Amino acid sequence: MKIGCKVFYDKQNGNVLITTSEMSGDVQPTTIEQDIATFTALSERNRDTFDVLELPFGAFEQDFAECNGYRVNVETKELEFSHPDQNVPTEPPVFQKPLSEQLREMESRVELTEEAIDFLLMGAM
Repeated sequence: MKIGCKVFYDKQNGNVLITTSEMSGDVQPTTIEQDIATFTALSERNRDTFDVLELPFGAFEQDFAECNGYRVNVETKELEFSHPDQNVPTEPPVFQKPLSEQLREMESRVELTEEAIDFLLMGAM
C-alpha cells in the first residue's frame, strides 16, 4: 500500500502547520481525526481554523525536494512553492504554482504553438 502525505494548513493565510510523511509497505492510512489527536500543533487549535490537502503518493516529489518553502493558496486550495534564487539569496520567498505544473503548461503551449505554425505553413502552400 502507498499513502500520500497530508498538508494541514491555516485556513486564513495558507501557512503549513503539519505535513505528514508519505508511507509505503505494510502501513494503514490514518483518519484526519487520528492525525489531529497525534499532532499537538493540530490538537491545540480550533478545528474550524485549519484544513487539509491529501496528496497522492509521489505528488510534487521534485517540487518538495527543490523548494525552500511551500504553502496553500487559500482561494484555490492548491499548493504553492517557493524556490531559492541563487543570485539574490536574501530576497523573501516568492510562492508560485509547482514547477511540475508550470512545465506541463509550457509544454502544452509549445505544442499548440507548433500546431498553429504547421497550420499556417500548410495554408501558405
